[in-house]
Amino acid sequence: MSLRVLAFDTFGTVVDWRTSITAELAAFGSSLGLQRDWAAMADDWRAGYPPAMDRVRRGELPWTKIDALHRMILVELLGKAGIDGVADEAVDHLNRAWHRLDPWPDAVRGLTRLKAKFTITTLSNGNFSLLTNMAKRAGLPWDCIVSAELFGHYKPDPEVYLGCADLLDVEPGELMLVAAHASDLRAAKAAGLMTAYVDRPLEYGEGRRRPSKIADGEFDYRAADFEDLADQLGDL
Repeated sequence: MSLRVLAFDTFGTVVDWRTSITAELAAFGSSLGLQRDWAAMADDWRAGYPPAMDRVRRGELPWTKIDALHRMILVELLGKAGIDGVADEAVDHLNRAWHRLDPWPDAVRGLTRLKAKFTITTLSNGNFSLLTNMAKRAGLPWDCIVSAELFGHYKPDPEVYLGCADLLDVEPGELMLVAAHASDLRAAKAAGLMTAYVDRPLEYGEGRRRPSKIADGEFDYRAADFEDLADQLGDL
């Protein structure tokens, strides 16, 4: 079975969420004359995202797209930081910072190279509008946008991986997930997809690496970045 489609996790794999969100929070604080540990708030915002998705999985919340979950987390963080009385419009703009994330330096060039040989798509828990706006702003050359929102499930639910294959009319084994997170790749592998781990040592900032424990040969490919992955897939 030949590889036909590459599906990419987005947050942390394609885009540098931490640097982007920290900068957006700092600009927000500056507009209000506030000083806080904005990098720590960025980390807390991101850390609130898996538990929020789990609330949806458990049925505590109805299906809720990531923009709405992000806003719930943000409002809670602002309250904890003693930042009150902010206009809804300002909170909405800050929440949409997740639509404005900057790509890793190799991302656009590497994706463009991979696109010449494979169909390339997102496969992200980010909602459809978020991923579309992000791609437009950052110049990400996707052939299409696939969001977990389309399936009413969040990764690592198998419905997301299998739904992507079905949507693109390929067998699971003809689809490869590319991600910087071993847990995402393990779930994709269990669903029958091929897998490629791409190392992003700066995802959580300089000197704050959270290395994944990966066994030798656990995934089909392992690459330093998208350029390296393109080199490895060049002879397929």
